[in-house]
Amino acid sequence: MESLIKIRNALNWIMVVLGGISVLMLMIIATGNVCMRIFQLPFRGTYEIVSFLGAVTIAFSLGYTQMRKSHIVVDILSETFPDRMKRVLDALGYFVTMIFFLVIAWVIFKWGIRIAQSGELSETLKVIYYPFIFSVSIGFGFLSLTLIIDFLNALLGKER
Repeated sequence: MESLIKIRNALNWIMVVLGGISVLMLMIIATGNVCMRIFQLPFRGTYEIVSFLGAVTIAFSLGYTQMRKSHIVVDILSETFPDRMKRVLDALGYFVTMIFFLVIAWVIFKWGIRIAQSGELSETLKVIYYPFIFSVSIGFGFLSLTLIIDFLNALLGKER
């Protein structure tokens, strides 16, 4: 279990660094576009690029955010339950959420394959955009990996 946690930590750290690079690029492009508008020379396709990078930024941060337990959790009702019941409810919640996001990752991955096979290009810049779709799928996959570990920890009573 410890080796799985180390792998999760390393992979989520890599993902969050890539997400940080993505948000930095997003900020540079958006700021540059605003500045160039002063001279009537806006960047072409800024909306598309910012949208793609925003999706990557969010998707790549999901696993790390779950790992740090930074998502919103409402436990008003469950805080009155005994510890064993809390653990069971946590495990159930992690399991259902893990399945949900695995399905999302799979559906997005299949969509990326369809887009890649069709050769579809973005509307304004006419660039391939399926790598961004695959990136979002990978982000949900890493969130699922983190939820698997949370599920196992909740079952074993290691974490609350």
